[in-house]
Amino acid sequence: MHIEALRAYCIAKKGVTESFPFNETVLVFKVMDKMFLLTDLEDTTTINLKCDPEYAIELREKYDDVVAGYHMSKKHWNTVTINGSLNEKMIKSLIDHSYETVISGLSKKLQMELINIKK
Repeated sequence: MHIEALRAYCIAKKGVTESFPFNETVLVFKVMDKMFLLTDLEDTTTINLKCDPEYAIELREKYDDVVAGYHMSKKHWNTVTINGSLNEKMIKSLIDHSYETVISGLSKKLQMELINIKK
């Protein structure tokens, strides 16, 4: 999966914004102002995704291209190689899981705001 397809997939999701809050190369996708995906534009071979802690461990044990989150909480984040052995369907599934994980942690008020966003 190349960076343009990744960006298009993420930005099409409801309530998603993109920004460079850390520096000019780390692209961050947020839903309702909460991060769910990060990638460094200088090395677009990997992405960091939020993940349920038990599922994160399961993924790391099953796939060589999924490791504990680089520069992130190892419990809640995975670093995923997107040009390795994982197919695009699996990568999208992991992105969806990250997005949904963040939404489930939002307040009920923010969840309702997200539902009401037209997109």
